[in-house]
Amino acid sequence: MHYFPVLLPLLLIFLSALPVQAQNVPEPPTVAARSWLLLDFSSSQELSSANPQQQVEPASLTKLMTAYLSFGALKQGKLKPDQFVPVSERAWKTQGSRMFIDPKHPVKVEELLRGMIVQSGNDACIALAEAIAGSEEAFVQLMNREAQRLGLQHTQFRNSTGLPDPQHYSTARDLAFLATALIRDFPEYYPLYSIKAYSYNNITQNNRNRLLWLDAQVDGVKTGHTDGAGYCLIASAKRGTRRLLAVVLGAASDASRAQEAMKLLNYGYQAYDGVKLYEVNQTVSQLRVFKGEQNSVRAGFSSEFALSVPKGQAAALQVQLVGQPPLQAPIAKGQEIARLKLFIGSSPWGEYPLVALEDVPAAGIFGRAWDAVRLWFE
Repeated sequence: MHYFPVLLPLLLIFLSALPVQAQNVPEPPTVAARSWLLLDFSSSQELSSANPQQQVEPASLTKLMTAYLSFGALKQGKLKPDQFVPVSERAWKTQGSRMFIDPKHPVKVEELLRGMIVQSGNDACIALAEAIAGSEEAFVQLMNREAQRLGLQHTQFRNSTGLPDPQHYSTARDLAFLATALIRDFPEYYPLYSIKAYSYNNITQNNRNRLLWLDAQVDGVKTGHTDGAGYCLIASAKRGTRRLLAVVLGAASDASRAQEAMKLLNYGYQAYDGVKLYEVNQTVSQLRVFKGEQNSVRAGFSSEFALSVPKGQAAALQVQLVGQPPLQAPIAKGQEIARLKLFIGSSPWGEYPLVALEDVPAAGIFGRAWDAVRLWFE
């Protein structure tokens, strides 16, 4: 399913439309899990959820953060794909799922990544953590720092693997945002999550994400399981240009987590249309600027802005600009300068930040003085 290219003019005054109830959407499916969430990747809209802020044991979904930091280290040149990493006793002896690395044989980073992602190897996680930070303890500090930067407010890590610990927890919402960040920030590495099987040390293990076999449009992301966490799955599908993510935590079985995630994905595609409102760097509005080298600034989105709306209701979308106090230079490109409120009929349907699409340097002393007088009269 592709996005409908609905490019709306900006309405500075909200115009009423034919009455449409934004909540007139089919009921979401009943999901057999402790908590779950269905997310629109482009807009971060929650299309369905239950207990999304309940703190739970994330099990091997933890490895999404381990992978995120590993991809970052590769991007920064701190690791190389063909770099050999020594295998410590700690990595070798770790409990749980493994890729079966051996202290006698250093392993390439690219092999460890596949062992962590496809085989869910705890030994691979520890080897990568030690290669990046020197020790797993130091790596965990990086994990928690990155969680804060990404806004994962209800997440705390105590290890790189997801092995049980009372102080190791997350939520469906935080894990959805983490998976979104991983796909968004490292698209070059995301295809690793669609690999169905990987062999290392003459041992072949299948990816535990059953949906890779059941639906060709599912291309990741990660499974997890412990006795305490139950069976967990984050699944992502891309149909046409539209991506959705389903998070299912605490299902009763391997088969159940796949079935429940598929329910959510199918619901999202069947009950909602994808609507593209604005292109990358498209000017949504020109806003007045004081004390700058220019007296206006272009406002828009730094990436393509698309979202989900109830099936058949795209034509009823309306937008309203919400300005901030008088804008004063200097203004940096990417700085939030206004917000865009969306409505379906008279019902609110989200609010999103507009950013400056260009820099506006401060004017000289006389320009600033003249605008100071104008602002006083404003």
